[in-house]
Amino acid sequence: MIELKPDARQWNTSLIYDHSNRRSELCKAKDYYADWFKHWCNRLGEIPNFHRKQWEFVFVIQALWERGCIATGKKGLVFAVGTEPLPAIFASFGCSILATDIFPDKGMEMGWDNGNQLCFGVEALNTRQLCAQKDFNKLVTYRPVDMNDIPDDLVDFDFNWSSCSFEHLGTLEKGFAFLKNQLKTLKPGGWAVHTTEYNVSSNDETQENNNTVIYRQRDIEYIVNELQKEGHFVEELDFSMGGLPEDYAVDTEPHQQKIHLKLQVDKYVVTSVGLIIQKKGTAVS
Repeated sequence: MIELKPDARQWNTSLIYDHSNRRSELCKAKDYYADWFKHWCNRLGEIPNFHRKQWEFVFVIQALWERGCIATGKKGLVFAVGTEPLPAIFASFGCSILATDIFPDKGMEMGWDNGNQLCFGVEALNTRQLCAQKDFNKLVTYRPVDMNDIPDDLVDFDFNWSSCSFEHLGTLEKGFAFLKNQLKTLKPGGWAVHTTEYNVSSNDETQENNNTVIYRQRDIEYIVNELQKEGHFVEELDFSMGGLPEDYAVDTEPHQQKIHLKLQVDKYVVTSVGLIIQKKGTAVS
């Protein structure tokens, strides 16, 4: 049983500084042995377990921490929150968070009300008690939002994020559009961290029109180039797949989820990729 300290400021933050910042990169086993990874797992009340969903959450936290986003007074926005613990983590550091998810009726129609994939309200976001409830109630709010139609009044956030969500928008192109449109919610110089499905086995064939599309290296390179042409910054792309035994294990169907960094989806081998994007302009403190 992991004992959590109630005040995030009591934590030894020296553990979460690495010799290099996170890049836009694939999920790899070596991260699970790093001090920063163990630190955030501990903060989440977990132990490192070689599951790519855990990597996505920890990657998002660390990437935003390194860029100064996780601090008192910062404003964050999450897309497709489900019941993830990150809003509570960020609120425990004094961030104001707007949690958003698909409209409940549409989410249920798509079957996302199973497995904690759909958020019905803010009360589902602090079940681990990672943030003192009075602070959580003050700092975290909820609003239904369609990622394909981001409202114009969602603006002036210091950071935003999503965890394996934009691949569910219907097509590869809708995911590309989301990555461009989500930047409108940020202040100049604000940071976005988004993870998605990555096709390890092919840079040719993939799932392009499906409830879950799978992005290839060429797709990631395409959207990064588009964002850069518009003047935004994207952290260096690292497509290396890792060299530890866990990096070579593929969780075949039906998934056992014991080592789940790479998995079989239909005829493809898939992992997670994280993108770190900074909106053009100068950040205002």
